[in-house]
Amino acid sequence: MNHPDTQVLGGTVNARIGKVYMSLSKAHKKAADYVLSNVFRSATMSIDELANAVGISVATANRFARALGFDGYPQFRAELVCGFEAMLAPIDNLRSEVQRPATSTEIIAGSLNEDLANLEATRRGLDPALCNQAVKMILNAERIYIIGYGASAFLAGLMAHSLDPFCNTVQSTIGTGGPSTVARQLFKYTSRDLVIGISFPRYAEDAVTILRQLNEKKVPVLALTDAPSSPLAALANITLYAQTRRHFSPNSEGAALCLIEAICSAVAHQAKAPVHAASEMTKFVMPWLYQESNTGVRKSSPDLTVIDADRPA
Repeated sequence: MNHPDTQVLGGTVNARIGKVYMSLSKAHKKAADYVLSNVFRSATMSIDELANAVGISVATANRFARALGFDGYPQFRAELVCGFEAMLAPIDNLRSEVQRPATSTEIIAGSLNEDLANLEATRRGLDPALCNQAVKMILNAERIYIIGYGASAFLAGLMAHSLDPFCNTVQSTIGTGGPSTVARQLFKYTSRDLVIGISFPRYAEDAVTILRQLNEKKVPVLALTDAPSSPLAALANITLYAQTRRHFSPNSEGAALCLIEAICSAVAHQAKAPVHAASEMTKFVMPWLYQESNTGVRKSSPDLTVIDADRPA
């Protein structure tokens, strides 16, 4: 009856099942086996969903909870949820929202209003001194590595793209061989470099682990996260916060991206010869940019041309 996932139960449900398992009915044993093998999934389920997954009736699922000593299924699930609150909150919010009658327009408008509120809260929370220090850290670094996993990997890639014209060397985790490959590269980083860590709830363990290692090596870290309670905040020299609350998902990537674009705008403003840098980069990548010439030939890349049918050849 020992399953690798049962440790996250905090021992309570696991212990209850262990005490009564041999006396449970066949159907209740089936439910117990499912719960022990699928702890997190069970914690997310309504009684109907658990009953369907196990292949028992709703009444049997409720009797199973009572057989473990709970008053009913709600108390049983509450015990399972304990310790998973942050992870399960978006799921519970989504369950509540999808049950509420609303038109698509109302949902879209509500989502945009959430982001407007997030952006206003983020703007109000800006600390001028920390913003200035963050921009100086970016501009003074010899090398910059931007860490992000999950959705934050794409944010890291966009930030690297925006900083690239104004910084010597900028890399991100997107497209890498995984955390161990990133760690091998960051092992060579020193106090002259900078690592930018991006993570929002639900926080990526890989990001926290890498920043902890860098913290021990005294490599400067700039964190972009949601709140002082974030595990990244304690590992960073400077932390900038974006409020990213959402009902239908764990985060608003839009609010996080707006903070990133704002930081990159400040870097561009403070960089040496920013216009020259942007101009030179644009000139270099010109062959890969869409151009419309006076000859009627539209170019999208050096090896692809399309004749404009609206103009004489």
